[in-house]
Amino acid sequence: MRVTRPMLAAVGAAAVLALAGCGSEDAGGSKVPPTATGSLESLAAEVKCKPDIQTDADTIRQAICHNPDGKFVLATFATDRGQREWINQAEDYGGYYLVGRKWVAVGDDGVVTALRGRLGGTIEQGMHHSGGSGGGHGAMGSGHDGG
Repeated sequence: MRVTRPMLAAVGAAAVLALAGCGSEDAGGSKVPPTATGSLESLAAEVKCKPDIQTDADTIRQAICHNPDGKFVLATFATDRGQREWINQAEDYGGYYLVGRKWVAVGDDGVVTALRGRLGGTIEQGMHHSGGSGGGHGAMGSGHDGG
C-alpha cells in the first residue's frame, strides 16, 4: 500500500513549522515569470539550492532546500490531483505555498515571494491555527498563473 497523503501532508506541515521564522527580503519585483516545470532537481537548480531529499515515492518527491532567500520545502507530484489533495491537507497547518503545475514550494512569506520571482506560480496561504498572532483565513489564490 502507498504512503498516505495525510501522512505526507503532516510531514510537510511539520517541516513548514520547523522552518518558520527563517525569513528573507522581498524579491523586489512585481514581474512574475512563466510558471516553471520539471523535476524536483531542475526546480531546485532554478532557485540555486541543493535539495535534501526527505521523501522519494512514486506519488511525491519532497526535499528541504536552503538558498540565499532562506529555507523551504520543495515537493513534486505525479498527478495534479495528488498535488491538490496534499496542499488542501497541508494548508491546515498554515504557511505560504508557491504552487506550480505538479510542484509546490512551502516556506515563510518572504521566501515564497522570492521563489515566485524565479519559478512563477501562484501563492496560497494556509490557515493559521496556533495560539500566536494573526494569520491567514484560507487560501489567497487558486489555480495557475502562467503556463
